[in-house]
This record gives sequence, C-alpha cells and structure tokens, in this order.
Amino acid sequence: MNEKTEQGFGAAKTFGMMLRFYRERAKLSQEAVGKATGYSKSQVAMIERGLRHPKGEFVPIVDPLLGAQGALLKLAEQVVTSGVAAWFEDYLEEEKKAVGIHKYDCHLIPGLLQTHEYARAVFHSAVPPMEDDDIDVHVAARIKRQELFFRKPAPLVTFVLEQSGLTKPLGGPDVLRKNLLHVRECADLRNVSIQVMPGGQWTHAGLSGSFTVLETNEHRGRLIYVEGQVGRYFVTEPPDVAVVAARYSELRAQSLTPEDSARLIEKMAQGL
Repeated sequence: MNEKTEQGFGAAKTFGMMLRFYRERAKLSQEAVGKATGYSKSQVAMIERGLRHPKGEFVPIVDPLLGAQGALLKLAEQVVTSGVAAWFEDYLEEEKKAVGIHKYDCHLIPGLLQTHEYARAVFHSAVPPMEDDDIDVHVAARIKRQELFFRKPAPLVTFVLEQSGLTKPLGGPDVLRKNLLHVRECADLRNVSIQVMPGGQWTHAGLSGSFTVLETNEHRGRLIYVEGQVGRYFVTEPPDVAVVAARYSELRAQSLTPEDSARLIEKMAQGL
C-alpha cells in the first residue's frame, strides 16, 4: 500500500494528536470545538490529523476550553515557526535522512533552487492568498532547507527541469534572471547535477507530472513523493517505485547533458 502523508510526527502532527487527546478527555466532539472556535467540524478534523495549521484565535480559545493548561498554546508555537505547510512536514522528515534526492519539476524552479525573491513570488501566487507574515516565515524556511546541499555527508542531488518551467517570470524578469544565475551556481556544486529538458522533445517520460525520488536507508532504499492539486502522497510499493525511478532515468537520458544545460541556463539568463 502506498503511504499517505498523514503518517509521521512533525509539529502539526504532534499538535493535532494532543488536540485530539485533550478534546476526548474533555468529552467534547469535533463539532462542539468547531462551534466554540468558528471552525467547521471538518476543519477541526484536519487540524487533528496534522493536515491544517490552527489559525487566528483557535488555540487561545481551545486551550482553556479543553483544560490543556497552556500545553496547546506551547505546541502551537512550534507549528507556526516550522515555516512549512502541515502536509509537507512528513516529506521533510524523509528528505533530512535521504542520501540521494532526485527531482523532476515541470512547472517552475523547485524550492531547493529558489532565491528569496523568487520564493516570495511563488508564495504570493498562492490561491487563496497567504498572509504577509506567513509568507515571510515560509520563505525563510524554504531558504534554510537549502542547507542540505552542504550537510555532511553530502547527499547526491539531481534535477531534471523543464525548459518551459525556467521561463515563467514569477516576480518579474529581473527576479527570474537572478534565480537562473543562482541555478547555474548550484550546478557547480560537486554533489549537484542539473539537467534541462528541452521544449522540442518528440517523446517525453514525464507526462504524468512532477515527482521526487528519495534514496533512503529505509523504505527498501527508495521512496517516491508526489504532489497534486489536493493530495500529496508517498509511493512505497516496490513495483510502483521501480516504475517511477525508471521514468526518472529515462528523463535524464532525454534531457540535455549537465554541461549543455548549464550553457542553456546562462543563455536564458542573459536574454532577460
């Protein structure tokens, strides 16, 4: 069975587990908590499952309501400062342990290669809109995540990026130009390989969309992570993992070499 991102114990997951513990101890339903906080029953359920961050006055209201004596208030501080969406925490736990990270992205420059300005433009594009304070926290967390390039032992990190995804001027042409130059600099790191999939390919192994292949010491060596519009999940069954890993190998074969990709990225930056 492929594992859903509801598994794991990031900050949002821990808060959700404790919220449920105190709610059940207080013998209150999710609907009752929702009425007291202005949330729907389904929203409370999502918070308990770690799939949604508590917002506004939810925690200040629910902590005394459930007799948590400040425990939920303290836990909520960790959720807010984590700087990532609740559903992304499981992936980050796996990424931290990965010895290899292999990313195919068909839409834009991926988070690990984004500059501050480009990342801010990405979060500004969110629908529904994000609060400015939330954007600041998310941008900082995204940039900090890039420290993995330099951890010891260093993981092997490879990217296959669609040429079309490198042309979206998020934040404006100058922001894109600076990010392309940053991508070019990242390509010079010894443990990083970046390849561009040119736009004129007659055959293409990535038509099913973006994904990430993680090489770990668990999950039989490989783990696939996929994001969609409303769902995110891990693929762990060996036959499915093998299929997606084979697609990534084919994508690398169909793409420009790292050297030709670097030259193309430089040319794209100079044209802005």
